[in-house]
Amino acid sequence: MDVVAPSGAQASGPARPTRPVRVQQHLSRWLMVYAMGAITAGLAAGYPARAWAGHHSGDLSTLTTIAVFLVIYPMMVNLRVEAMVKAGRNVRGLGLALVYNFVWAPLVGLVLVRVFLHDPLLALGFLLVMVVPCSSMSIAYTGLAKGDVELATVIVAFSFVVALLAVPLWMMLFAAGYDIPLPLGSMMVSILTVLLAPMLAGWLTRKGIVAWRGPGLLSRLQPVFSAASMLAMFAIIFLIFFAKSQMIVDRWQTVLLLLIPNALFMAVTLGLATWLNRRIGLSYSEHMAVVFASAGKNNATAIAIAATAFSPLVAVPAATMPIFQILLMIGYVKMAPRVRDYYARTPHTRTPHTRTPYVRLEASHP
Repeated sequence: MDVVAPSGAQASGPARPTRPVRVQQHLSRWLMVYAMGAITAGLAAGYPARAWAGHHSGDLSTLTTIAVFLVIYPMMVNLRVEAMVKAGRNVRGLGLALVYNFVWAPLVGLVLVRVFLHDPLLALGFLLVMVVPCSSMSIAYTGLAKGDVELATVIVAFSFVVALLAVPLWMMLFAAGYDIPLPLGSMMVSILTVLLAPMLAGWLTRKGIVAWRGPGLLSRLQPVFSAASMLAMFAIIFLIFFAKSQMIVDRWQTVLLLLIPNALFMAVTLGLATWLNRRIGLSYSEHMAVVFASAGKNNATAIAIAATAFSPLVAVPAATMPIFQILLMIGYVKMAPRVRDYYARTPHTRTPHTRTPYVRLEASHP
């Protein structure tokens, strides 16, 4: 006997995203609002309690260290480290992105701080942002712009590895230039804690989940990890502004000056990469992977290193940069059709990829 399902039980459209996916998408969509909310809450709560914060700086540092691990570790679980093996397929795109990240960005940052930032600690914090790995959110922006998601993933993975050497080398040079004592031992411990330890723990977690329940469970958990990373980043931003609320309120004009070098770096990098990548011969999809990875910086990593190895004031540029970075990145995504037309007019550029990649939104910072 045939059993007929009630008409109301028939599928009428695509399945609704699960709650973790909806939470992760909500946090990604309103990332800038929540970052500004964390800044406001930190200042509002910290300034009246500035005396208490001064007496409990050690406790605040411990909380920050815990939040640091909770930011980076989920990113490492979601990051496919195995994808680094495929980097040899596109040496040109990967090489360009690494040059933009670890040569172009530090040199441009040095020029910008000489012109706009005269506080040595704020300048050092801005320069730290310039040398950290690219943001894992660049993968999401690349997917939204129909770019090469696989290449973007490889760039993100390799940038974290290169940062293990590039960050301490550049920071030694910058600190010497500003006559600031560099706590090299503390910074190396911080880098190992912030980058290497979470990378290893995330890789082991990823392997363990796949071995235990298969890749299906990992796919279902990825939105949870991404949301956890963003929530921890908001916690770090709150703690930074809570601890340094008196300095920020008393010197708000200096902090406001960070808007100028941040916006200039993003605008110049996006413009230069768009022109140069076209001249070199990258396809549209390759360009989108490279440009988002080159202009977007992993602010959570910069906050983590600054908060654990330097004065909290050094973390202020990284805590405020997501506000400007997100706006400009989203603006460039909106310009994707014009950029595609621009690349299509180039005689020596290869035909853009036509595949539509799966987009997995991941946390960064910002």
